Amino acid sequence: MTHTKTIPALTLDGAKAMVAAAEAEGLKNGWNVSIAIVDAAGGLIVFHRLENTQPASDMIAIGKARTAARFKRPSRLLEESVAAGRLALLAVGDALPMQGGLPIVVDEHVIGAIGVSGVTAAQDEQVAHAGLAAFQR
Repeated sequence: MTHTKTIPALTLDGAKAMVAAAEAEGLKNGWNVSIAIVDAAGGLIVFHRLENTQPASDMIAIGKARTAARFKRPSRLLEESVAAGRLALLAVGDALPMQGGLPIVVDEHVIGAIGVSGVTAAQDEQVAHAGLAAFQR
């Protein structure tokens, strides 16, 4: 009998490919953004900031990615829950209920997440989707 199982893990090359695709989406649209890729536990793997991105976007992008990874869902869903009145979520440590964080899912396992910040919430998520699409190819 085995007491372990094999779970896919995000590689550095996979994270770099996601950052490159997200950066390309940001540049294509003229958006200055910060991009963070984390592992399943929220540990930072890659961070990248486009020129002239506001400094506050750094911690926000990392927070969105960590939230998506740890809660195993897009950070937008937590934002929607707070907006609907579930204010208790604001008391959860390290949770950042803001749109722009997406989990990376492989074989039903969340292996990490991408978080983006710097423009509107919907634009942040658009950039994150572009990064996620590069991973899923």
